[in-house]
Amino acid sequence: MDGHAPQPPVTALLDAEAPLTSRTALVTGVSRTGDIGAAIAGALAVTGTSLFLTGWSAHDASQPWGEDPASGEHIRDELRVAGGQVEYVPADFADPHAAAEVVRAAADAIGPLDILVANHARSATQSLLELTAEELDLSFAVNARATLLRIRYFVEQHQGGAGRVVTFTSGQYHGAMPSELPYIASKAVLQQLTATLAVELAPRGITINCVNPGPNDTGYATGEAHRRPLQNDGRASHVCGTERHLGCRPGTHCADLRK
Repeated sequence: MDGHAPQPPVTALLDAEAPLTSRTALVTGVSRTGDIGAAIAGALAVTGTSLFLTGWSAHDASQPWGEDPASGEHIRDELRVAGGQVEYVPADFADPHAAAEVVRAAADAIGPLDILVANHARSATQSLLELTAEELDLSFAVNARATLLRIRYFVEQHQGGAGRVVTFTSGQYHGAMPSELPYIASKAVLQQLTATLAVELAPRGITINCVNPGPNDTGYATGEAHRRPLQNDGRASHVCGTERHLGCRPGTHCADLRK
């Protein structure tokens, strides 16, 4: 289902009947203190969920917003102080072996995984006449290939019970984004595959949701980027919400969290 009406925060997609205490989660894309991954990790940590986090600050360093000096290790340490079991490793998902290695490392560190949140993304700004094969290959490798492979390895290690997978798409199905073709093409893959993956995962007791978080200022928005018609600047905390659970109710859903 493609939700065009405002939808609840990501954490509201969790199953309230399945408390997360003593559960385990792998969350990717945790490299900035103000990003969506960090907010989701924080929301899960307060539930008692054991966390394995990944990030890739080298990508941030190559972007206009730059690397966050307080990166994944700092987020890990803050959550540990709050009492959670949290591990962090840098992971470059352009590496075809990284998906398998990260899932294996996570299961070894915190136990068999119950939840997978594929929040990472490679951002690339190329219009049609600027497209390069190199950037297309890299964007698809990081955003699509790595996510699908990580879902595969998550399923292989899943040991029963309620499994949860959350992926992230973008707003390409609502309107044109002509300056971000490699990014939206690779993100559209995840949206389009969700229904098929749901059929594959349902007999295993695993649900999957694909989320469009809408525009969120995770450190990149300055000047005109803040001036949207409704003057409602998204924040990472708006995506994860204040609910105490992260996951999905039975079925497949593409939630649109734009305001």
